[in-house]
Amino acid sequence: MTQITGHRGARNLWPENSLTGFRNVLALDVDAIELDVHLTESGELVVIHDATLERTAEGTGPVRLLTPEARSGIRLKGTTETIPTLADVLSILAPSGRTLHIELKANEAGEAYPGIVEMVTAEIERFAIADRCYLTSFDTLVLRACREHAPQIPRLVSVNAHWAEKQGGLRSFLSRVDDLVDVIAINHELLDEQWELASATVPLHRLCVWTLNEADLIRKWLDRGIGHLTTDSPDLALQLRAETLLYA
Repeated sequence: MTQITGHRGARNLWPENSLTGFRNVLALDVDAIELDVHLTESGELVVIHDATLERTAEGTGPVRLLTPEARSGIRLKGTTETIPTLADVLSILAPSGRTLHIELKANEAGEAYPGIVEMVTAEIERFAIADRCYLTSFDTLVLRACREHAPQIPRLVSVNAHWAEKQGGLRSFLSRVDDLVDVIAINHELLDEQWELASATVPLHRLCVWTLNEADLIRKWLDRGIGHLTTDSPDLALQLRAETLLYA
């Protein structure tokens, strides 16, 4: 059965990467919840997608420059909430028993944060959830660091058409990550275009398609038996999965 992952909590239902979103998504029967982590120069692990504040928060500038004091004064757009720390989020999600996809983000220059692997894995161990987490990234060097530092935590790599092209094409990329990660998450447009290659190369249970929000697309990938499906609208995906199973 396809596993349904709520993307950034469930960003079409509640503000992305917000504590409200993470609390509310637990009321849905999602199999996994995805979130994004940056590391500030003050040493905080903060949960926000972009490397800069402008799109989702009432602030400007790089996330890495946030001090704890500055962070406490910045609100997520459309909410009264501040940008949460990873500890804030795990305090909500860890007791739930859900699988977590924790993406290790890069700074505004596209560079990996020194020390982020060690700090994130320490939090995962502190909350005793290593057996139901995936450490995720586009950057295979980051994932190699994850394997070296925390081999007990599964890994997921993401790829889209632009990134695959930079890696010499999807075939080459798949061959280089096969023994590095447990799940390979491919943007739905690239995966559709390269479906024969991907499905012949990677077992379906190791393939994830992202990010699907329209009913027709979700049904298409459910019918294909994809292992994992990431969506901003997990309520819709769960409804369609239930219908698929009912009429199978």
